[in-house]
Amino acid sequence: MKYIGAHVSAAGGVENAPLRAQEIGATAFALFTKNQKQWMSPPLTAESIALFKQRCEELGYPPCSILAHDGYLINLGHPQTEGLERSRESFIDEMARCEVLGLDRLNFHPGSHLKEISEEECLRRIAESINMALDRTHGVTAVLENTAGQGSNMGYRFEHLAAIIAQVEDKSRVGVCIDTCHAFAAGYGFDMMDQLDSTVGIKYLRGMHLNDAKKPAGSRVDRHSPIGQGEIGSALFEQLMKDSRLDGIPFILETPEPDLWPSEIAQLKAWANQK
Repeated sequence: MKYIGAHVSAAGGVENAPLRAQEIGATAFALFTKNQKQWMSPPLTAESIALFKQRCEELGYPPCSILAHDGYLINLGHPQTEGLERSRESFIDEMARCEVLGLDRLNFHPGSHLKEISEEECLRRIAESINMALDRTHGVTAVLENTAGQGSNMGYRFEHLAAIIAQVEDKSRVGVCIDTCHAFAAGYGFDMMDQLDSTVGIKYLRGMHLNDAKKPAGSRVDRHSPIGQGEIGSALFEQLMKDSRLDGIPFILETPEPDLWPSEIAQLKAWANQK
């Protein structure tokens, strides 16, 4: 089975996210557990935590169907000490928030060297940051998302993800999330899953972001389009839905028109031969 949904709003409290997922016919969802544009946020209340867990159970969203996403300010490969330490503190807080909510995976962009350190040093810092976060939390997997390769962002080559994983001490708690738009923008084609398997290993796949692309293959520009309305087209997404290697993980839409999410989810379910 494939869990299929979208990145829904947690406005008003994380406990509202499962309700919004149900409204669009989703069997999976992603969310921010705090304001994604702030370094730190107030701790989750006991009431919000309990209601989130209750609604997830009642509406049929097990932890394996939920892909939390960290905030936009975090850079675990930051070249400067202050920025690195602040990013690590915030990331550990994000992991801890997942832990108290009973979530088992946190999706994040690897990091950027900001043209101040080498790519190798940036990758080393990202792995070191993950090791620190895993040491201070329990039960939550750190899920690296591939990037489109804009600016100085690392993670646009699957080799980057493999290099980070190689330096993570507890490999049972590290994984990857593949964004189709990012992979396409980075130059990967319809064989992206085969390339992932040969470079990183599909065993590390913990989720996918399903987005069509506004810009051509290899552009290294991250601009999402609705499914079937961009440069990728529908065939790749149908192929992914029929790939049995990808069962048991959340597939998350981040397409730019939320009004289309119910129909996009329904189409993805149909391709997967699921109701």
